[in-house]
Amino acid sequence: MFEKILIANRGEIALRVIRACQEMGIKSVAVHSTADSDAMHVRMADESVCIGPASSTDSYLSKAAIISACEITGAQAVHPGYGFLSENAAFAQALQDHGITFIGPTAEHIRIMGDKITAKETAAALGIPVVPGSAGGVPDFETAIGVAAKIGFPVIIKATAGGGGRGMKVAQNAEELEIAFRTARSEAKNAFGNDEVYIEKYLQTPRHIEIQVFGDGKGKAVHLGERDCSLQRRHQKVFEEAPGPVITPAQRARIGKVCADAVAKINYIGAGTIEFLFENGEFYFIEMNTRLQVEHPVTEAIFGIDLVREQIRVASGMDLSFGQDDLVINGHAIEVRINAEKLPNFSPCPGRVRMYHAPGGYGVRMDSALYSGYSIPPYYDSLIGKLIVHGRDRPEALARLKRALGELIVDGIDTTVPLFTALLEEPDVLSGQYNTHWLEKWLAAEFGA
Repeated sequence: MFEKILIANRGEIALRVIRACQEMGIKSVAVHSTADSDAMHVRMADESVCIGPASSTDSYLSKAAIISACEITGAQAVHPGYGFLSENAAFAQALQDHGITFIGPTAEHIRIMGDKITAKETAAALGIPVVPGSAGGVPDFETAIGVAAKIGFPVIIKATAGGGGRGMKVAQNAEELEIAFRTARSEAKNAFGNDEVYIEKYLQTPRHIEIQVFGDGKGKAVHLGERDCSLQRRHQKVFEEAPGPVITPAQRARIGKVCADAVAKINYIGAGTIEFLFENGEFYFIEMNTRLQVEHPVTEAIFGIDLVREQIRVASGMDLSFGQDDLVINGHAIEVRINAEKLPNFSPCPGRVRMYHAPGGYGVRMDSALYSGYSIPPYYDSLIGKLIVHGRDRPEALARLKRALGELIVDGIDTTVPLFTALLEEPDVLSGQYNTHWLEKWLAAEFGA
C-alpha cells in the first residue's frame, strides 16, 4: 500500500480523496495555485505545495509542476480527481515514466476512450450498443450529407476531442446541417485544437443513463448499477440519481453485464463510467469517462462502497474487495450540484462567503470545500458543493433533499439552490418523467433562459 499520495486537484474532490487517505492511514499532499493558498484542501492535507499562479494552465494543468511536487514530497502515487489532468494520457504516461503510480486506468485506455471516434469503435467491438452514425471522422460537408441521408435527420455533430457540450450541434435538415457542421468544427478547433467531428443519429427524447464499472486490471470487473443524469443544462448535469427511475432490474442486469464484460476484456483498471442515451428500452453508447465522476456519491450511497478507497487499493496492486454478487442496491440516492452562479442566466458568481452552514441529519451528505469567510476565486469551475441524500426509496430521498436544501446556508454569493427548490415542486421531476431536453425547456418557459 502507498505511504503518501498527492492529489492533483482542488475543491471538494481534493477533500474527498484526502479523507479517504486519512481513513486508510496514508499521508496526503495537496497542490495549489497562488489563488488557492487558503483553500480547505490545503489546510486538511498533511503537506502542501504551491505549483504556480492562479491560471490553471500554469498550475493544475502543469504536468511538470505536479511531477516536481511528487519528487519534492516523496509521493508515490497521484490521484487526479476529475477534470484537469484526470483524463490526460500524456500525464498518466509521464507519471509512469517517473516511477509514480497514476490512480486510474492506463495511459492507453485513457487515450482510446478520450477520442470519441476510437471510443465508439472500441465499444462496438466489445459488444456495447452504439448510436447509428458515421464510421469515423467526417472530413467535409459532402460526406456529412451522405451520412445524414443514410441514418436520417435529425442528426447531431460532435467534436472528436469534445466534452462539456462544446463542438456539439444538432441539425434537423440539410440546410441546418451545413451551418451546424461549420460551427461545430470551428468550436472544436478553438476549444480543443482539433476540428475533427463525427455525426450520429439524434435521439428525440432520450434519458442520460451511465453505468459505473470497476476493474482490477487483471481481467476482473464489476458494474455498480446505473445513474440517471438526464436533468441537464447545455449538456452539463445538474441533478443525478441512482438507481434510475425508469430502469428495470432486467435492463440493469443486461446492460451492466455487457459493460462489466467489456472492461474486463481489456483489463481495465480502476473506476470508469460508460455513458448511454436510453430511449424506447434501448441503450446507445455515448462515451466512456476513465475517471471518477462528479456524481459518484449516489452510487456509493446505494451500495455502501467507498469508490475512492477502492481506487487506491486497486492501484496499489490489491484485488477488488467485492464481487458482483456482493453488490446489492439499497434504497435511492440523489445528488444536486451547487454552483456559485446567479440565476436565471447561470452567470458565475465568485466572491466572499460570509456564512456557510452545511445541512445534516440522517441520510444527508454535503461534499464541499466551503467555509465561512472563504473567498471563491474566479479562475475555476463554479461548482462549490454537492448535496447528496439517501432514502429507503425515491419519495423519501426527494423529501430528504427538500429538507436539506432548506437547511443549507451559503451567504454572500448567489448559488443554484433556488433552482433545485423550484424543481422539487415540479410533477415531472417528482414522478421521474423527464429526459435530457426537459430542463432546458423548463428554464425557457420559466425564465426565458
